Formats: sequence, structure tokens, C-alpha cells
Amino acid sequence: MFGAGNQGRSGSRRARLRRAAALALVGAVLTGAAACGGDGATDGDKGGKDARTDGKAPASTSAEDADDADDAEDADESAASAGSGEPGTPGTSGGSGALSQRDLTALAFTDGEKIGKYTAGEFSLGEPQGEDYTADPATCQPLVSLAKGATAFDPASEVHRNVDVAEEMVGTTVAVQLRSYNGGGAAGVMKALSAAGKACAGGFVENRAVAKGQYLKVEPVKAPDHGDEAQAYRFTILDVKGTLKLYEYLTVVRSGATTLSFRADILDTKDIGKVPEEVITAQWKKFEAASTR
Repeated sequence: MFGAGNQGRSGSRRARLRRAAALALVGAVLTGAAACGGDGATDGDKGGKDARTDGKAPASTSAEDADDADDAEDADESAASAGSGEPGTPGTSGGSGALSQRDLTALAFTDGEKIGKYTAGEFSLGEPQGEDYTADPATCQPLVSLAKGATAFDPASEVHRNVDVAEEMVGTTVAVQLRSYNGGGAAGVMKALSAAGKACAGGFVENRAVAKGQYLKVEPVKAPDHGDEAQAYRFTILDVKGTLKLYEYLTVVRSGATTLSFRADILDTKDIGKVPEEVITAQWKKFEAASTR
């Protein structure tokens, strides 16, 4: 959140300046808001009576706690079984070894690559949603970031791409992140993400160095039919003034030892509905093609 797509890419600085100017115009309303958020769900006001503004997630029932504890235990067991492994291939179910940095980079969008109206590029300020993004409670961390330390499984290699419409001052931005893991790490990450989706459905707080974002709701939405498994979520986030609701979408696909993450947001109160399908499909096809070589 907090503008993951605003870290910029080397090939579109003028577009970033235009976007920054637009953000300044709406800054009085959106300043400090958490920016990053599926599908099918409609207005965030639906079920708004469950939204909280005190920075705390509602308490869950004992049964829900037990289920969440089981999910977390499964994830921990996966962590214990994740070995060093040898380099794997994108299409290997379950995964045994991580792809090398070079191989993973070859599967990602290239700088300047076109995806319909969108253009891909490298983040000029490093990894978006990095280790400085944390969640309270910590159980919710996988929903905020899958960076090193987010779960019990650290990626052995990772590649990050920014995808947006360069000409748009205020438009949809997608952070596309590929991460490859040794052993059963990728499957373990998906278990941790699923556990967080259940435990944090009622909301949580995202912390960053200079700002906080209140997630009001975490809702599962339709995931794409790609890879060995996939999950997708819609986030409803409250701005710092406690008056506006912002929306962000997260889709994560696992194929063997590698995860493909897509986080979409917009510098507006508009609900974009889901991560753009053309972006997910294009990246998946490029990734999948390597497994048939």
C-alpha cells in the first residue's frame, strides 16, 4: 500500500511527474492513505457496519481462532520441510528448487514491454512493498508484503516490475513480483497467505516509517485459473482522515517453486474491480512458455 506503484520506473519519469502533480491536487483528500488493493465485489460500503476505525481488527470466535491456528501450524510445518533444493523449472508442481536470478528475470516483463494499453518497467527505487511494510497483527503480514521476512519462507530470487499507463496522471498501477523458493517454500507462502486472509478478514493496520493505513476488510475474490494454485483478495482501506474508502487488489499465483504476485491500486477512490486481466494473463503466458521449452 501507500503507493507501491509510485516508486517509479526509469522509462517514464515524465509520466511520474504528471502523476505526482495530479496527486498533489487530490492530496488533501488522499494524503497518507494506504494505496495498494479483486473482483466481483461492489461498493466497500456494503457491510460497512463491520468497518473499524480504531486501528484494531475485530476479535474472532474461538472456532475461527482454532482454524487460523491450524493454518498457521501447517505453514510452519511447510517451512520446516523446505530444503535447499536444486534449480527448478516453472512448471514443476510443488517445486524442489528455486530458479536462478537470471532465469527468473528472463521470465518477467522487460523494461518498456507493452501489454495492451499498459507498459512495463523497472522500479527505480528498488522493491515495492519491501521489508519496511509491516502489519499489526503480524499474522496479516503476507497480505501487506511477501518480501524477505514476511513469512517463514524467504525467496532465493525475485524480480519486480511496475506496470501502468504512462500517459495517465491518475490511473491503475500494478506491481508485478516474481519470487522463486527452495524446497516447499512457495507452497508454504500460499498457506501463510491463506491463513492471513482468514484471520484478518475483519481488518488490520499496515505500518510504514511515516504513515499507517487502516484496512477495514479483506475479502477473497475470484482467482485466475493459472498455475498449481491461486488466491485473490480485495482490500477496503480507510484514508487517514477516516472519511474515504480506497480499494486495492492482490492476486498471487503459484507454479511449482515460484509465485507470481500482482498488486493493483489507483490514486483515487474509484474501485477498479480487480487486477487487470490482461496484465495477469500476459505475465502468466510468458512464464508458462518457459516450462514447455
